[in-house]
Amino acid sequence: MAVALVSAASYAQSVDEIVDKHVAALGGLDKIKAVNTVITDRSLAVQGMEIPNKTTLVVGKSVRNESTVMGNTMVQVVDEGKGWMIRPTMMGGTGEPEEMPADQLKQQLSSLDPFGGLVNYKEKGNKVELVGKESVDKKDVFHLKLTTADGQVIDEFLDANTYLVTKVKVSMNGNEGEIDMSDYKEVDGVKFANTMEISNPQMGTMSFITNKITINTPVDPAIFKKPTK
Repeated sequence: MAVALVSAASYAQSVDEIVDKHVAALGGLDKIKAVNTVITDRSLAVQGMEIPNKTTLVVGKSVRNESTVMGNTMVQVVDEGKGWMIRPTMMGGTGEPEEMPADQLKQQLSSLDPFGGLVNYKEKGNKVELVGKESVDKKDVFHLKLTTADGQVIDEFLDANTYLVTKVKVSMNGNEGEIDMSDYKEVDGVKFANTMEISNPQMGTMSFITNKITINTPVDPAIFKKPTK
């Protein structure tokens, strides 16, 4: 029994050691906690099209995602736990503000936390297990299984040299999806992945290339309010 306790304790410690190194690699907890807003300008490459995409985030509170497709603007907003969106008619919408479906809202809520569920995971009520050390895309990675406070299970793969996340596996609308993250760059002492490849059986593969990130720029709260006709 004592042996089991010792091995369990050393195992738990190794999870925390990995997570601590991950937090340090991102820039450290103090710098992460000092980030209040993040504005990201990206290009989204999907099915041969380049789509401009802008995300305005108030950490832990509100996010607005805006894309322009062939002159049509698509908007997705989460504010204070509620979601709304505008879908152009070419995407099966009405062009008018509508409520965001519950499953989509649940997915979007995770984007309120730009540094992921590993950072400060205990405070957030998340659980983290070390699955093991593996080789993914010819790189040594630590495979961590993150269970969020609301029961979502996310597989996180951390580069064993940099301790930055290189791949995430998560359920997307009932399908297993993957997000590959690379090209980390520092903004005011905090690292962000500048390239993301998102693939799932429904959508195929989408590539997000970051053009610019600014942090702690003042954001007008009015942009998160649902327009009334």
